[in-house]
Amino acid sequence: MGAPVAYPPPPGAAYPAGPYAHAPAAALYPPPPPPPPPHPSAAAAAAQQSTAAQQQLQLFWHEQRTEIEATTDFKNHNLPLARIKKIMKADEDVRMIAAEAPVVFARACEMFILELTHRGWAHAEENKRRTLQKSDIAAAVARTEVFDFLVDIVPRDEAKDAEAAAAAGMGAGIPHPATGMPAADPMGYYYVQQQ
Repeated sequence: MGAPVAYPPPPGAAYPAGPYAHAPAAALYPPPPPPPPPHPSAAAAAAQQSTAAQQQLQLFWHEQRTEIEATTDFKNHNLPLARIKKIMKADEDVRMIAAEAPVVFARACEMFILELTHRGWAHAEENKRRTLQKSDIAAAVARTEVFDFLVDIVPRDEAKDAEAAAAAGMGAGIPHPATGMPAADPMGYYYVQQQ
C-alpha cells in the first residue's frame, strides 16, 4: 500500500479532490441574501396609526370640554358621590368638604378613566385586537408621562412572566428568584411573603 492516489477534479470543480479535501464553505453555501428593507408602507402605517391615535385623543378632550361647558344637570353622576366623599374624609386634615368638591372630583375621575381607556384602546388597535386587555392599560401607563404615578400600581403583563417562568422549569409554589413570589400563583400580585 503506497501513497493515496489523487484523482483529477471533476469537470467544473474549483477545489482539489482527494479523500480528505473539502469544498470551501463559500462554494457550497452561497451567502444569504440581505434582509429586505423595512416595507415603506408598514412604517407609514405605523406613523399614520400614531397620528390617528393623537387625533382621537385631541377630539376626545375637545368633546369633554364641550360637554362640561354645556352641563346644567349636576345631580346625575356615573361615580357614587358618597364613596368619593368617604375617600376624601379618609385624610385626617380634611374636616369639611364643600358640596361642589365631590361633584368635580367625580367628573375628574371619570375623565381620567376615559383617557386611560382611550390610550389603552389605541394600544389594542396597534396590536390588531378588538378586545381591551390588562396589558393594554399597562402599556398606556408606561407610554404616558402623566401616568407615571401608576407604574408601580398597574401590574405589567404577568401572564407572559408566568409562562416564561414555567418554560424555565419553575413549578407552582416555587418562589420566582426576582420577585420571591410563586411562579404560577394567580394572586401573585397580592402575595404577602410569610415570615
